[in-house]
Amino acid sequence: MAAGLGGCIVGPSSKDIPPLPERTGYSQKNITQSEAGRDRSSDSLLHRQQFISGADVPGRWWEAFQNPRLNQMVELALTNNQTLKAMQAGLRAAWEQRRVEGASLYPSISAQFIPTRNKTSKALSPVPNNNEWLYNLHTAQLNIGYVPDLWGGSRLAIRNAKAQADIQRFQLEATTLTMISNIVNTAITEAGLREQIRAKEVLIAQQAAMVRINQNQVGLGDQSRQSQLLLRDSLAQLQADLPPLRTQLAQTRDQLATLVGLSPNADLPIFELKDFTLPHQLPVSLPAQLLLQRPDIASAQAQIRSAGAQLGIAIANRLPNVQLSALPGEAVDSMSKMFKPGMGNWMLAATVTQPIFQGGSLLHAQREAKANYEQAKEYYKAAIMSAVSDVADSLHAVELDGSTLLADQNGLDAATQALHIAEAQHRLGDNSQIDVAQARMAVAQDQISVAQDKVTRLSDTVGLFQALGGGWWNRNDLGVSPKDAKRLSTTLVPW
Repeated sequence: MAAGLGGCIVGPSSKDIPPLPERTGYSQKNITQSEAGRDRSSDSLLHRQQFISGADVPGRWWEAFQNPRLNQMVELALTNNQTLKAMQAGLRAAWEQRRVEGASLYPSISAQFIPTRNKTSKALSPVPNNNEWLYNLHTAQLNIGYVPDLWGGSRLAIRNAKAQADIQRFQLEATTLTMISNIVNTAITEAGLREQIRAKEVLIAQQAAMVRINQNQVGLGDQSRQSQLLLRDSLAQLQADLPPLRTQLAQTRDQLATLVGLSPNADLPIFELKDFTLPHQLPVSLPAQLLLQRPDIASAQAQIRSAGAQLGIAIANRLPNVQLSALPGEAVDSMSKMFKPGMGNWMLAATVTQPIFQGGSLLHAQREAKANYEQAKEYYKAAIMSAVSDVADSLHAVELDGSTLLADQNGLDAATQALHIAEAQHRLGDNSQIDVAQARMAVAQDQISVAQDKVTRLSDTVGLFQALGGGWWNRNDLGVSPKDAKRLSTTLVPW
């Protein structure tokens, strides 16, 4: 009976995973490229980006920005980030727990040796051992126990431990992806802040020059005191904008140091917008591929397997259980008689257990497990919709934010040409120094807008790589050797 029932597993199948909803897509129209761009421009950040449907996401996707300093920071974080190391240790512990649960499929064997010195009461029992009151007894015994897995409870516990290890793994992959994305975005933010600070310093310098010119005009009676005060007010406002930018830059540098596992006083490379290259071609995975690529979806899928296994365990706990045991051994009064014929003893036993009344706890535990199982499936569906929405949002951002950058770049080009004209006129004496200062301020203001737009466009690309799963399946984030990583890798499809 034990052999016949050993193949039974109660509870839901591990393959019972909700499918991708029909006609799931990212947009009502087919998005093939960003709307605006200057493909012939020397500035790659102005180029149009194309989407390659079905292309695989590279594991080292950050290298698409062609910034060696950025590559250096990411590689340092992958080997030095303390949170990542802690999660890798937690994953190794989960793998070991899976093996602990696997031991329940095998018999348990233990050995014991009990040497005793005994005294017999003459009043209560015959005097043993040739009328000696004291005697020795040496007992050697094996304890062999085996619990047949009649309803699959042990195998379900193994499945649950494996699913928990999968959850740990995909949480590690999600944390790694978030860390890499934060490093790239932080470096981009730093570069944009540096560009804005330089432009803001130009604004302040030109505004200060206008104040000095106006002050001379006031002294000559050509301008009123009110105009001077208004110019000073504008200068003070510009000066007040600069410290927050510098504070943000310093905090961004501190954040970058923390992400790579260093202290804020570490010597970090400097990032500039001109050092980043905008990837001209971007992969776009099909919605069905997201089920295998997104760590959060894979984690939710593993959670379904874990909840299903726990439901099966709850059902198995209400069914009859059999425990087999054997106690072979020997008991001798002197060690010289050990393992000699006639000294052996043994016992075989079988115990059948059937829960009868537990106050309803087993029934309610089963109902609780079933509710948790249904909850896990709904969370899985929500994770799918969230993933599809993330990709759609990233695609729309990449598609449309280029138009904002192109418009502001056109404005910067016009302001730059106007500055050249103003400088030429000033050399000919056709305008004043104030006209030149105002033209330079217009250029600086447009440079701030363009810098912000470039940061946004680069961050949009980072967001798309992150929304597509970050290519973790093409690299090893597990903190183990490549050989062990291949051995311990988990298939994402339901097993």
